[in-house]
Amino acid sequence: MIAIVIIVGILGGGGYLGYRWINDAVTADDYTGQGSGEVTIVIEEGASAGDVANELEKEDVVASARAFVQAVDAAGKGGSLQPGHYQMRKQMSAAAAVTLLDPDKRLRDSLTIPEGYRATRVYDTLAKATGIPAKEFADAAKGDIGLPSYAKGKAEGFLFPATYELPPDITPAQILTKMTDRYNETVEKLDLNAEAKRLGFTPMQIITVASIVQAESGTPDDMGKVARVIYNRMARSPAMKLQMDSTTMYGLNKYGIAATFEETESKSPYNTYRVEGLPPGPIANPGDHAIEAALKPAKGDWLFFVTTDPKNGITEFTASEAEFVRLRDKFHATQN
Repeated sequence: MIAIVIIVGILGGGGYLGYRWINDAVTADDYTGQGSGEVTIVIEEGASAGDVANELEKEDVVASARAFVQAVDAAGKGGSLQPGHYQMRKQMSAAAAVTLLDPDKRLRDSLTIPEGYRATRVYDTLAKATGIPAKEFADAAKGDIGLPSYAKGKAEGFLFPATYELPPDITPAQILTKMTDRYNETVEKLDLNAEAKRLGFTPMQIITVASIVQAESGTPDDMGKVARVIYNRMARSPAMKLQMDSTTMYGLNKYGIAATFEETESKSPYNTYRVEGLPPGPIANPGDHAIEAALKPAKGDWLFFVTTDPKNGITEFTASEAEFVRLRDKFHATQN
């Protein structure tokens, strides 16, 4: 395939209008039929119909730019050519070429990044979808991808989980920027800065809480309660350690829902069995429900929770340490 980049102009503007006089004055050369072979045409943002016409003639997609402009005019699509990648053929009739430049026929793949993926898993997922090595995504994340200032240059927590379109020639930096743009749009709608200040936390701390909520919750309905447990523990005097398996496993670069005694003895700053308060940053990329839960936790006095039925995502909450021990034993019984 050959990628052709169209020069920028103004869609449906002077480039197109300047060609219209040809319709009544000249009989344009034109091919017949649907053509053959393959060529990928890239219409950049702002390209005019005239720009497209000239490039199609140059690449022998159409016999003449005049024929294409006449066909666009006849179809009433002079102002509707849209940016994107289009699969075309050599030596097509101008009318057939116009048909293939329908925005619905743009070449594009979509990829869904689920909530709770760590940055490394996001890079691996993107690598499989694009064929670009995961390391290139990790390297791109260290550059200018639109991270908020409080992220301090670290992408973990800010690669928003959603479905993204991936045009054929998109770069790792462009993909990651799409994700941080979506994050910034989401937290702006949630008024993160003001709400974090109301709660007495920084935006980074709220996203850290949200990432733990995302990792520890069996269902979206549990998120507000998990957030409340985190805040209740930190509010006690003296504060209770969070003792979250998810943060501890993150610090060890492992996955799992139950850390061993040896793992809870690790010296990682993410080991909340040893360190007080929140870990130094997010442990995953939370979705909007987890961020909302961190900003608006449920009301309750819970200090403990145990996912007693991981298969079905059932989590039980309690304020009693004795009840917590019973729930913990209930969980261990399901693992034997």
